[in-house]
Amino acid sequence: MRKAIIIWGGWQGHEPEECARAVSALLREEDFEVQVTDDLAIFGSQFVSEADLLVPIITGEKLEKPHADALVESVRNGLGLGGHHGSLATSFKESAPFRYLCGVTWVSHPGNIIDFRVNVTKPHDPVMADIPDFDYRSEQYYLHFDPSIDILATTLFSGEHDPACRNVTMPVAFKRQFGTGRVFYSALGHVAAEFEHPHMRRILQRGLSWAARG
Repeated sequence: MRKAIIIWGGWQGHEPEECARAVSALLREEDFEVQVTDDLAIFGSQFVSEADLLVPIITGEKLEKPHADALVESVRNGLGLGGHHGSLATSFKESAPFRYLCGVTWVSHPGNIIDFRVNVTKPHDPVMADIPDFDYRSEQYYLHFDPSIDILATTLFSGEHDPACRNVTMPVAFKRQFGTGRVFYSALGHVAAEFEHPHMRRILQRGLSWAARG
């Protein structure tokens, strides 16, 4: 049985504890043994490197450089890393090693909660199989991202809420190889209620399972 660690914390507006429960349920459906904690000290623990998947559900906070460097090496050596929305994109923004590892950084969400379209770009990828383009209501994340990512879904900014974003196509979900480890990210899931959206759930569940070691 594969082992996953979910670490939640940071800004409460993203409902990290509730989202941790939702992600835990998704992973248990995939036969993961799941440990959930709010103790950020676990980043310095051997348990992280021994797990198959790490899912930080954290907005903000700080990660000490030795812990960040150890995490980078753990993923390089096979640990899977996955996250959604503020997780990865806003976690530990002052940590250059963590930003390098994640390949994504949040910078804006023009209009805040709005309706937008998610377009599947890799319909034959196992993560996206049988998922059509779909409408979604949440924060439409404007991201800075690593050019090496493998983009699975995108969204088009209309420019209604910020003309500077007009006709910009932005990743919504991606995966990437990092050494022998894998990283998955979905920008969907501002709050726990969004886990009720079937396509959001399926993309995240499949993506995290793909990222996990084994």
